[in-house]
Amino acid sequence: MAGSGRAAGTDRVSVVIATRDRPRELVRTLARLGRLRPVPPVIVVDNASRSLDRGLHRHPAVYEVVRLSRNLGAAARTAGVELAPTRYVAFSDDDSWWAPAALAEAAYALDRHPTLGLVTGQTLVGPACHPDPVNAALAASPLPPGRGAGPLPGPSVLGCLACATVVRREAYLAVGGFSALMSVGGEEELLCYDLAAAGWARCYLAEVVAHHHPSPRRAPPWRREAVQRRNRALVGWLRRPLPVAAAQTAALARDAATDRVARAALAGLARRLPAALAARRPLPAEVEAQVRMLERPTGPGGSAALGPAMDRPGGGPAS
Repeated sequence: MAGSGRAAGTDRVSVVIATRDRPRELVRTLARLGRLRPVPPVIVVDNASRSLDRGLHRHPAVYEVVRLSRNLGAAARTAGVELAPTRYVAFSDDDSWWAPAALAEAAYALDRHPTLGLVTGQTLVGPACHPDPVNAALAASPLPPGRGAGPLPGPSVLGCLACATVVRREAYLAVGGFSALMSVGGEEELLCYDLAAAGWARCYLAEVVAHHHPSPRRAPPWRREAVQRRNRALVGWLRRPLPVAAAQTAALARDAATDRVARAALAGLARRLPAALAARRPLPAEVEAQVRMLERPTGPGGSAALGPAMDRPGGGPAS
């Protein structure tokens, strides 16, 4: 059970939810967040929904409702972070929520480690609370803390799931938050890269627990995979060495001849490539070396414990 220092930290964490056309799921998530003690201030960002409860602002857990005129995908969360009245901000999807002690545990870690910009926890899926496979990958991360970070309370990571992540508001806003280029699907990877490049540590804490009950209202699997592959290549052009980005794009082009997922990913990449090149900012050598460490196979047919592009388990602000 969390100690008094942890319990006192729960009122220093806001929750930001970006949602689009999933009113039933949103109401359930607000009800779950409303059971936390104390109730965190919740900022709901409506990603240009066609239907959303106009009385949301009257929900006892809701601190603010922001209605966007167009769908910004994951970047919509930034509008909520800007309005957050607390030092730390947790993200929920409209089909996910936090366990009772989770926000206090995250605040406690962030309080004790001033270089820590992001804490990500374990995700439990569905009513049976099955551990998401990402949990094991995060827990097994081989990365060092990073220069100047000092000892961290958990493994250093370069990936996360947004619905199980708490950020230091100052750090998140300083690096620009989630990229508008990414929509939803792998956007967390780029955020972690940018935090690392700016000198902010990131770590995994198993005691920070989020529950995810994936909504049935999602894009079809092939489309979600196409977004993942597109975003993986986008991150290459945004932050990785040019030979890496070129190789990723060449692989997509080869696959596109016979694979509709690759064709959709390549088309999406082509539309976004000019903006990605304009925003290109290669990673510092130390961070690039950590990314390559994660890409290194662990054995014949194996892969690193935590690859640089993790698939999210569905849901999200624009799915």
